Amino acid sequence: DLGLQLTEIRDDGIHILDKGTTQYFALHGKTGHLMTAERIDREQLCERVQQCVLRCELIVEGQMQVYGIQVQITDINDNAPSFREAETELRMSETTAPGSRFPLPDAHDPDSGRNSLQSYELSGDEHFSLAVQAGPGGDQRPELVLAKALDREEAAFHELVLRAMDGGDPARTGTARIRVTVLDANDNAPVFSQAEYTVRVPEDVPVGSVLVTVTAIDADEGLNGHVKYSFKKITGKASQIFQLDAELGAITVLRSLDFEEGDSYELEVQAHDGGGSFDTAHVVITVTDVNDNAPVLTVSSRVNEISEDAP
Repeated sequence: DLGLQLTEIRDDGIHILDKGTTQYFALHGKTGHLMTAERIDREQLCERVQQCVLRCELIVEGQMQVYGIQVQITDINDNAPSFREAETELRMSETTAPGSRFPLPDAHDPDSGRNSLQSYELSGDEHFSLAVQAGPGGDQRPELVLAKALDREEAAFHELVLRAMDGGDPARTGTARIRVTVLDANDNAPVFSQAEYTVRVPEDVPVGSVLVTVTAIDADEGLNGHVKYSFKKITGKASQIFQLDAELGAITVLRSLDFEEGDSYELEVQAHDGGGSFDTAHVVITVTDVNDNAPVLTVSSRVNEISEDAP
């Protein structure tokens, strides 16, 4: 193209001078072809420049002639979209309203044009969908949309995969795992295992014995699921006889029972969690008789003497 003779090239009278610190190009001594001397990475040389041009000079020493050469570096799809972090955790309450949006990490692809980032996809479950907003610079910003109400008791975690794709042929993709932790709300009340507990005990049961243990289950966690027990309804007499363990729900006897004093007691027990929800159960304690009393003879007659001819 420059009209130079191959003899001048072979005599090393011509050489290439790069204007940068790295010598990217060289001259083939036999053919006069311009060759690459180093690997060229467009993304490293021109990260944010659409048109990447390298400039060098061909110098003919004998003639002191200098020719400028411009080499345009075109992009290939040699980079896949990538996320800064491979895994992201989001925390949201189970009472979060459907339609709420949460920003997701965006991907970066240093390639240009169609070879750069083009779209996002979300895979996971029916509770979430993906929305992509356009940023002020035309960039895409993915958002997680809550499509269906959460229930921590149904699923405490949700594992999603966010996929970023470029427009190359074939396309390259990058993925990030999204872990959604569902925070508990006090949306469950304690529930007793039985609506009514019935127990029969002999009157000579030892003091301190456990007569019955009531049990309530709360599906919430932490303070919302911590169940405590208390008497909701009990007579003054029964409160001196029976004791309820607030943590375990065990009803024990405080003093000796006496069938002759009372053969049946009805109590109401309440289970409540840390959020104020509660449930109530009925407890019936029946005292059975044992032979702990001897017969007592009562003489009511005032007659001290009886005539031998009394009818």
